Amino acid sequence: MRGVQKSIVLSAFTKDEHGSLIPAFEPRQMKREETAVYIAQTLVKDYDGVVVWCSEGNHAIGEEGPSVILFRSGLVPEFD
Repeated sequence: MRGVQKSIVLSAFTKDEHGSLIPAFEPRQMKREETAVYIAQTLVKDYDGVVVWCSEGNHAIGEEGPSVILFRSGLVPEFD
């Protein structure tokens, strides 16, 4: 399909002083699923939660498909 792109994102989370989850850094766009999962696995000891997800869509027109979790460890917020 023309215009359809795959977006792969890596995020990590920590707890603030109230115990709420907050992003440890801005979500990182990754080029390959395998690389994203590998990096996420190396981060699990440093953060309260790490997640890698992907979605496909035509981002030029704002169309995005459902998110698919590729890796999840620890505490991460719920999302679509």
